Amino acid sequence: MDQNILFFFNEHPEAIPLYEAFEERLLSELEGVVIQPQKTQITLKNRRVFGAVSFLKARRAKDRPDPYITVTLGLNRRELSPRVDQASEPYPGRWTHHLVIGSVEEIDGELMNWVREACEFAAAKR
Repeated sequence: MDQNILFFFNEHPEAIPLYEAFEERLLSELEGVVIQPQKTQITLKNRRVFGAVSFLKARRAKDRPDPYITVTLGLNRRELSPRVDQASEPYPGRWTHHLVIGSVEEIDGELMNWVREACEFAAAKR
């Protein structure tokens, strides 16, 4: 794993297995994804940013699993799934969704379909 990614997890090493499972599926299922670790998030992009992994507290503390990661995705629509912890429309036609992931089992086909949709949405933008 990249040293910058390890540094990102410095204060949350218990969440590394969650991220590793997510990254493995991401890279095996989608082409052309660039993973860019930053101070507060790991940015996911192709031509444009389509998502991120962070420790955003998108769920109340008492309801958050330990460990957890938050996957943030940009879609062209609002996803009404109960798995979505927060959704907002920062500007017309773009919805930002935050999903708190607390187990490897949650990194499933449904989540990866949303990731793929976000990736395709970002790639199609001008």
